Amino acid sequence: MSKESDNKAIVGRWFTHFWGETCNLDIVDELAAPDMLLHYSLHEPRRGRDDIKAFMSDFRAAFPDLHFWGAAELIAEGDYVVGQWDGGGMHTGPAFSDFLVGSLPAASGRKMRFTGTTVLKIEDGRIVSEIGLDDGVKALTQLGLIKQA
Repeated sequence: MSKESDNKAIVGRWFTHFWGETCNLDIVDELAAPDMLLHYSLHEPRRGRDDIKAFMSDFRAAFPDLHFWGAAELIAEGDYVVGQWDGGGMHTGPAFSDFLVGSLPAASGRKMRFTGTTVLKIEDGRIVSEIGLDDGVKALTQLGLIKQA
């Protein structure tokens, strides 16, 4: 297999087991570099395995049905893999304060569904960064944190 094929396989496993319908946090220890950076426009950057696990644990507690899925084939070049995705969930859990623009009260019952594009960097078989641009305006509008013009 080529480097690009190997990297796409790593990212495919990450998307399935970290971002998919169910989350297995053991995948973080298996595939993430110890100081991995996870950064999406809706959230503060997270760094390191423990911080990334805490992020996902809190996210899934607030949105128990949270999951994302691929919207196009992965593209790989050298150390980088790019993926497009759709996803979301309904906020039925505890209060959630991770969004940069504000907090959700507990169990708001609001649903979000949005899209994004993610660029992951792989070094020595480990994900060193995942940087994504998501349709945050759509998600935050659906959650009532920003008003539609």
